[in-house]
Amino acid sequence: MAPSALPFYPRRPFSSPCFLLCFLLGFVGGFFPFAHRHLHHLDDLRHLPLQDGAPPALPPPPPPQPEQQREPPTLIVVTPTRPRPLQAYHLHRLAHTLRLAPQPLLWLVVERGAATRETAALLRGCGVMYRHLASSSPEARRRGPGRPAVAERGGGLRQQRNAALDHIEEHRIRGVVYFADEDNVYSLDLFQQLRSIRSFGTWPVAMLGVGKSKTLLEGPVCDDGRVVGWHTNARNSRSRRFHVNRSGFAFNSSMLWDADKRAHQAWNYIRLLDTVREGFQETTFVEQLVEDETHMEGIPAGCSKIMNLNLRLDDKYLVYPKGWEMTENLDVIIPL
Repeated sequence: MAPSALPFYPRRPFSSPCFLLCFLLGFVGGFFPFAHRHLHHLDDLRHLPLQDGAPPALPPPPPPQPEQQREPPTLIVVTPTRPRPLQAYHLHRLAHTLRLAPQPLLWLVVERGAATRETAALLRGCGVMYRHLASSSPEARRRGPGRPAVAERGGGLRQQRNAALDHIEEHRIRGVVYFADEDNVYSLDLFQQLRSIRSFGTWPVAMLGVGKSKTLLEGPVCDDGRVVGWHTNARNSRSRRFHVNRSGFAFNSSMLWDADKRAHQAWNYIRLLDTVREGFQETTFVEQLVEDETHMEGIPAGCSKIMNLNLRLDDKYLVYPKGWEMTENLDVIIPL
């Protein structure tokens, strides 16, 4: 006897939209316990009572940063240089001094004429953050009919310092600008005192006399930090307004482009002028920055400390080897 046929029910086709709908409902429903707890937490915060009806207090502002902990200003040291016998010696000595000075410090070395490879090689190994600049050569002037033209004395230094000022103003380098000649001697305390200058600072500078038999003093006489007089030994002392040495003052670089930082706002372009005679470059430059001694800061307190010295070394009779290398007269005279 043949087995009886079992009843057969056809399978219903699978519905993809229905499955996706059920999956999404289950997935969203799983987040309800967390959402419910979070909403109850917000509701509790919303019903917290305010103290005396005042709005919720904001977090207190951070306390002002002490003066000692603020980032020190950048010292912008400007040094003119030119090829001469003692150039390598002077630059090496000044580089060693700047390496010991407190940082941050930027050394702007400005060469007269085109930048030389010898100076570039020296600066690469100096260990100081630097920028190597070049300035145009000083214009020559005629001494008379048929006589050769000579470069104007002091014109090269003026153009070199102005080239550095152009670079500072163009790139908006903020800091304290100081003109440091390569042949002077500087104490490390000077660079520490420069950081305390807010606008314009000055101090006395010692100089060797013409015969190098005595020391002269040029710069301010101070009562604490106020400038009350001047040390001077120049013959034209009465015609000079400010008796500052070219290595005896420093100023905030923002005074070059921000007239509000200057007490004397009549000038729009602060540079060393080429229309004044030698010996008056420094005073005419300072007159563009400050109006009188009340806008000066004497450093250190009392201006009773000598922090740099002008040596006035003369090297015109020394031999200047090309490339700072001797290629002749190197034979051994006394054999070992």
